[in-house]
Amino acid sequence: MKAIRLSILLPAVILASVKLHAVEDNLLLPDIVVPWTELGKDFMTRPAPVTEVIEDLVFKSNRERKKIIAARNLSGDDLEAPDRKTLFGANPFLGSGKISPGFTIPTGAVWQPVTIIYGEMRSSLQSFNNGLVDVNEWVNRLDLFGNIYLTPTERLHFGFRPLDREGRFTGYRLGGDGTENFMDHFNGNVRSLYFEGDFGELFPNLDPTDKRRLDYGFAVGRMPITYQDGLLLNDVVDAVGITRSSMFLFGASAARATALFAWDQIHRGNNRRDPDARLYALSYAADYTASTYEIEAIYVDGGNSTGGDGFFAGIGQTRRFGKINSTLRAAFSWALDNETAAIGTGSVYFHQLSRTMNYNDDIAYLDSFLSVDNFTSAARDPAVGGPLGATGVLFEAVGLGGYGAALGNGTPTGSVGFSLGYQHFFDDTKKRQLVAEIGSRWHTQSPGRSGYAAGLRYQQALDQHTILRADGFIGQFDDGQTGQGFRCELSFRF
Repeated sequence: MKAIRLSILLPAVILASVKLHAVEDNLLLPDIVVPWTELGKDFMTRPAPVTEVIEDLVFKSNRERKKIIAARNLSGDDLEAPDRKTLFGANPFLGSGKISPGFTIPTGAVWQPVTIIYGEMRSSLQSFNNGLVDVNEWVNRLDLFGNIYLTPTERLHFGFRPLDREGRFTGYRLGGDGTENFMDHFNGNVRSLYFEGDFGELFPNLDPTDKRRLDYGFAVGRMPITYQDGLLLNDVVDAVGITRSSMFLFGASAARATALFAWDQIHRGNNRRDPDARLYALSYAADYTASTYEIEAIYVDGGNSTGGDGFFAGIGQTRRFGKINSTLRAAFSWALDNETAAIGTGSVYFHQLSRTMNYNDDIAYLDSFLSVDNFTSAARDPAVGGPLGATGVLFEAVGLGGYGAALGNGTPTGSVGFSLGYQHFFDDTKKRQLVAEIGSRWHTQSPGRSGYAAGLRYQQALDQHTILRADGFIGQFDDGQTGQGFRCELSFRF
């Protein structure tokens, strides 16, 4: 009965708080004014996209051009710089110079193609032991992406992760609960490939005076989808989606609705792919004076081998009270055929609370959750772990190798937990920060494993592209086992 009462009460509390929007909240906006003469002053020192780096290596005139522009900015003299030569489009991303007029396609849209390549390389040496799993390894992950921009609203996106596959990463296992061996998970699989755009912008000849309200956003292909900050759904699926934005329903300043259909690459709640699954979803979000609301409903037509069909729903509110930020979410799952590891019946109630300090930019936070029965997400990618990862550092899936969450992030049975943390910035540049956190998790239904832990995370930007990160934790569990872990990661973003 308690679970039923909670599942009814919490959404009612969230929706009832819409009435509060009649009162203007103090958003505490800063009084700092940036003179227009300062805007873009550091443009030449920004991290250049990979495509721009390649073009500068190929064309000597581009390198000469940069020197002339730098000298012109320093002296104020009207020095003439040569036009920039390009390989990836006439209008380079954030570039300067003449704008190409592009060309007009039969629909009336004007295309100005430009290609941007970017990504991140991550490498980590890590050790994890929670009394049940013992892992010592060196692992690597490469996220490589590209955008072919046709217009500001239309693009073709592609992505590859050649060093990992289905949650297994390339590297070297250094013992632990496995033998020492090289882990080879090289692959050429397409991780994401989709086209997105706006129907009205793609076919402007159908509505030259912009009166027919044809501005529907759409996307089709293999794409990442996240609902309720990953609590309800967090997967990369083959899908098609249509979005209607700029609506003003129920007094909202802006509202948007999305219909989604996914037909392949669907991983169920246990992070395993179901080749027979089909996913249907409706999503609605609305912005008010100080809050954003999100509501989703999902139906998964699953294969018999994974437990069959399931229905899922979620509702969330994000708002600000003075200097306090609050996010409240509730998610529900119902197994319509059989309860398995892939699909169960249950609910999760999740709350995040944070506050910026008065005397500096540090942040204190308290995150908590309550899971009832056997909640499962509609779809979860193998690399993202369980649905409780947003609770904090002690619950997070690092997305790299076998380093697990200190207190776990799955919801196999009912449980309650929290994390209390403090994020300290060492200087105004925010290049160095330390997060200290304590947390605990208790299982209200058996079987389950309860425990408590303390963790630290240190991050430092070494330059404009490279970040050093170190994580560590110690923990104690109710079965008498202790846990500890440490990892050191170097990431390079380009």
